[in-house]
Amino acid sequence: MSGTKEYALLCLENPLLDIQAVGDDALLAKYGLKPNDAILSEEKHLPIYEDLLNNYNAKLIAGGGAQNTARGAQYMLPPNSVVYLGGVGDDKYAAILHDAVKQAGLRVEYRVDPKHPTGRCGVVITGHNRSMATDLGAANHYDLDHLKKPEVWKLVENATHYFVGGYHLTVCPPAIMALAEEAAKNNKVFVLSLSAPFIAQFFKDQLDATAPYWDYVVGNETEALAYAESHGLETKDIKEIAKHLAALPKANTKRERVAVITQGTLPTIVAVNGGDVNEYPIHAIDKNEINDTTGAGDAFAAGFVAGLVAGEPLARCVDQGQWLAKLSIKELGPS
Repeated sequence: MSGTKEYALLCLENPLLDIQAVGDDALLAKYGLKPNDAILSEEKHLPIYEDLLNNYNAKLIAGGGAQNTARGAQYMLPPNSVVYLGGVGDDKYAAILHDAVKQAGLRVEYRVDPKHPTGRCGVVITGHNRSMATDLGAANHYDLDHLKKPEVWKLVENATHYFVGGYHLTVCPPAIMALAEEAAKNNKVFVLSLSAPFIAQFFKDQLDATAPYWDYVVGNETEALAYAESHGLETKDIKEIAKHLAALPKANTKRERVAVITQGTLPTIVAVNGGDVNEYPIHAIDKNEINDTTGAGDAFAAGFVAGLVAGEPLARCVDQGQWLAKLSIKELGPS
């Protein structure tokens, strides 16, 4: 572990403040939300944030998929191993985020937007389900100029591993492509998370443009099924979908493509380009220990990527991901 260089892992996506509360079916119905889903908020969803803050026992937690992953990876790696990029507003919510990441020992280089508020994600927990409604705010205005600022690009050049959350495909594809091309050119590791079913459905072209650069692609079964459907794969077999993802054309041929699909309580599926498909049973967790599944996928990605950065074998990376996901499920929010 001691061999990890400073800021070896660079993560990019949308920093959000999670406003998280236990709700009920009536609350979901009020805002037209499904019990287990992730959406971008429309006009009709916007009152939910104040509703949760004022009428429910809401917790404020630093969120945003890749920011959760960055914090989790930093938790498992030596100090000063991870840096995170994204856009925030100039407001009290950004201050809360700064405090949260500082506690986690995570370095952030936020693009501060004077005109737009920090992004928010309303999380309604019902039983073991969680429904997320996101208003991206300032995160939606991240731009290539920030990435290319000399002091930020220096961090890019220093890093050996890049992790990009798929949610950023709705924000700034040019920034993602800049990282992807940098990785391929210098034989660095590029990891992309599929993030949510709507990415493969509605941002297919942006997703497909990044595909040749994936060294690792990580997702869950609903994201894999959405990918298969939007790409006309005619199969619902997760192993077949993982195989397809692993076998897509690749820019950097010095590295094999690895597709990793988690399936909740079912085994994690791992397909390696041209090789086998393996199943890794998860770390069992007692049903009574499940507190909140929000961020479990982010935690899995964190443990997995921390393993890659530390040079662990693939099976060990998966094991670390499962271990951290289990830890996360016992806590409220991606803490």
